[in-house]
Amino acid sequence: MSTNKNRIKVLFVLPSLKAGGAERVISFVSQNLDKSKFESVLVILGHKKDAIYKVDNIEIHYLNRPRLLKAIKPLFKMIASQKPNIVVGSIGHVNYMLTLFRLYFRKTLFVGREASLSGVISKFVENKGFKFYNLYKNYFKNLDLIICQSKEMADNLMQRYKVSKSKISVINNPISSNLPLRTNPINNDDTKQLITIGRLSLEKGHKRVLEILAKLEIPYRYTIIGDGDQEDALTEVAKDLNILDKIRYIKYTDNVSKYLSQSDLFLQGSFVEGFPNALLESCVIGTPIIAFRAPGGTQDIVEHGVNGYLAENEQEYLSYIHKALAQKWEPIDIRESVIKKFNSTVIIERYETAFENLMLKKGSR
Repeated sequence: MSTNKNRIKVLFVLPSLKAGGAERVISFVSQNLDKSKFESVLVILGHKKDAIYKVDNIEIHYLNRPRLLKAIKPLFKMIASQKPNIVVGSIGHVNYMLTLFRLYFRKTLFVGREASLSGVISKFVENKGFKFYNLYKNYFKNLDLIICQSKEMADNLMQRYKVSKSKISVINNPISSNLPLRTNPINNDDTKQLITIGRLSLEKGHKRVLEILAKLEIPYRYTIIGDGDQEDALTEVAKDLNILDKIRYIKYTDNVSKYLSQSDLFLQGSFVEGFPNALLESCVIGTPIIAFRAPGGTQDIVEHGVNGYLAENEQEYLSYIHKALAQKWEPIDIRESVIKKFNSTVIIERYETAFENLMLKKGSR
């Protein structure tokens, strides 16, 4: 295998280009690697008609398969024909498959991107993917490199699954959108505007946020943006708490920045997180955060007292809501707290360094 004009050829594999964290991050990274050093190819297992994210200036292939099992053969053929130096998986079930491919493509390096704390998230999510994971839970060891979105994810892999530190690189998600700094003042109106963005699933903790808001004795409106299997259950909870008239549900919007800039606080109730992109976007726009101190990447983003507050329990969460709503926030300070750590230049350079170092290790074998 050889590089094209000494460039490293990297093939990125995504299930789809539908709205999602992995889809946003991997499509962004694939387009922004230094083209003098890297040749990027993006392979989408699903259909072009489902694409939400725009991809320009790189080679892209749609396999037009409804699910991974139907895409195994065409993906295998794609790797064989493309002859990449590195193949990057974007999410758990794709990574599983790539470890099997690694048995055949001995000259190719396989990289997995770990997006959650698997031992924690499995307590809330029960599906075929996790059943398969339990049979093949040490698949991490069969990858050449694992990119973790937070230090806590890396520690989880090393402690729980005995993955060598040398096989792990911690790279946070980048700020991939040019979101405008809010112009609306924070806490300017009597009726406070509160917002949560994220899928409606158990691990996201929407229920405990609703229970906390039922104790909030000031006028507010709570916007929940996201879709999921908990919508009906959450509606019943809100009815029982007598706060349904204060809540609006929006299943999907392509103008998240508008809602964030109109909100006084972003509320996160998660019991566990990957690297919450909506939280990062809220800070970029200049809207402060109230979140629980939970496993995952939340604590990488939220600086206590700088761009929001991290609560240990429900009582503390409620007190921080009151404190934040009475506080004078400067949106530019909230924005700068994350720009310095997660700007795209910094994060793309970390990906490039990880890939270059991997190729150097390969050469030293």
